[in-house]
Amino acid sequence: MAGLGNPWANDPDFNYLAIDRMKLMAEAPPYDAKTSCWVPDHKLGFVRANIESTKGDDVTVVIDGGETKTVKKDVIQQMNPPKFEKIEDMANMTYLNEASVLHGLRSRYCSGYIYTYSGLFCVVINPYRRLPIYSKNVVDKYRGKRRTEMPPHLFSIADNAYANMLDRENQSMLITGESGAGKTENTKTVIQYLAAIAGSSGAEGKLEKELLQANPLLEALGNAKT
Repeated sequence: MAGLGNPWANDPDFNYLAIDRMKLMAEAPPYDAKTSCWVPDHKLGFVRANIESTKGDDVTVVIDGGETKTVKKDVIQQMNPPKFEKIEDMANMTYLNEASVLHGLRSRYCSGYIYTYSGLFCVVINPYRRLPIYSKNVVDKYRGKRRTEMPPHLFSIADNAYANMLDRENQSMLITGESGAGKTENTKTVIQYLAAIAGSSGAEGKLEKELLQANPLLEALGNAKT
């Protein structure tokens, strides 16, 4: 999904899932492979900057906005080229450092994209609002698709697990996070997707209800542990 051609970019069902990468590239901020970098910031974690000069272990940088400051060389982190801006899978970035990961997650989240892959994992940031990305239309579009064919979504993780299960491979999904991160809601999302694709039209509601009925027991065990 990192390429410029994104077949879902203009699909209204994917407004909060698929990025128009051609538009994104056109709006990308200036970048110089030799001078563009990230420097620590007490409010934002890291901010964009350009290296102006280096003297020993001290580096003078110009931060976005025009402020000039001197920092130690070992706190500077390398910046990825614009083609990796809001990348769907952070594992594909050239520089997989803390600043780049935080920027990638923040920039996607601020644009409404709460799902981001990191290799085998799907990172989800709680939007604290209901996004229109769980409809039957979206379910149908993820059904039977390889993960690389679709924008990041829990549906894709669930669908691939279901497909592997049909091939008689045992599957497990670990949904983890801090209190309030959205573990319960993500569990429900997975269950609802599995019920939608595994149940016949008449049995789908019954299957989903039965699966959801098991959730309070699992939740009780999880809460007892944490």
